[in-house]
Amino acid sequence: MTAELAQFQTPDEHAMDDILPVDLATVRLLIVGVNPGLWTAAVNAPFARPGNRFWPSLHRAGFTDHTVDASRGLSAPDEQQLLRRGIALTNLVGRATARADELTPSELRDGGQRIIERVKEMRPDAVAVAGITAFRTAFGLPKSKLGRQEAGTVVGWTEDVDLWVVPQPSGLNAHETIDTLAAKWREVWDSLPPE
Repeated sequence: MTAELAQFQTPDEHAMDDILPVDLATVRLLIVGVNPGLWTAAVNAPFARPGNRFWPSLHRAGFTDHTVDASRGLSAPDEQQLLRRGIALTNLVGRATARADELTPSELRDGGQRIIERVKEMRPDAVAVAGITAFRTAFGLPKSKLGRQEAGTVVGWTEDVDLWVVPQPSGLNAHETIDTLAAKWREVWDSLPPE
């Protein structure tokens, strides 16, 4: 399977489609991954690799009615469930890699600037970046910690949009479990203003 997936490691900056509503004003929470993995690019679905704890932790946090199985792609009903709840997904970098550490600091910084611009356009209630190491590089904040970021820490950030950093949900992150990830996602969701 690894050889089959290798074909998705290309310089293409759009290896996976974003999950965005037609009306960007309906986005309450924008979730930002680091970049698509090869499996994700192959099936065009976020956090699709089997064993990734993103979808189980989102379900445990109450974001979805069931544990989404994106390993073969994201179904239209699952995508609509996210969008109805005001959840959109994108990545810092669109290029697919086998590991996030294959990205260059320049790619991450460019991605951070792209997110700043996208947030100005979308104006969600909050943004949650999944991955502290990538966040630090993307936004030039080497001492940042997980959790809600203090207002004004990111130059150019839209003031009324909360910025969070949550742990990377990959199985490579041994410090987190589905339960600890779910607790962090719940904290983000509970911070949103009522609908």
